[in-house]
Amino acid sequence: MAVGQGGSGRGIALLVGAEIVYAIVAAACSSPQTAEINAKSRAETLMKWVHIGLVQSAIFVGLAVAYDKQHAQPILVGGGVAAVLMYGSYMHAKQAGLASVKPGTESSMGAWNNPT
Repeated sequence: MAVGQGGSGRGIALLVGAEIVYAIVAAACSSPQTAEINAKSRAETLMKWVHIGLVQSAIFVGLAVAYDKQHAQPILVGGGVAAVLMYGSYMHAKQAGLASVKPGTESSMGAWNNPT
């Protein structure tokens, strides 16, 4: 049943919890594909921003749980699963990029000749 027709809305809450993690991490970082391509020049700063994005995500998921205790479980599950998947994606990208012999698209001085 849909929300408003006797449904609980738990699926929607789960999706909202997952989406906030994906959106915040994406806002803090580039894509895992770009991370892999340029891991040699910016792996350290990339992972710093992944961690910052995950902390921001945890704050918003926590706030959602505080405001909507009825849907706390799906919010936490959605946010938790998304956080694990995104962290795993970036860790894989970092490891694969560092192991690759292919050149990246960035230098170690970054786009504006500033250390990254």
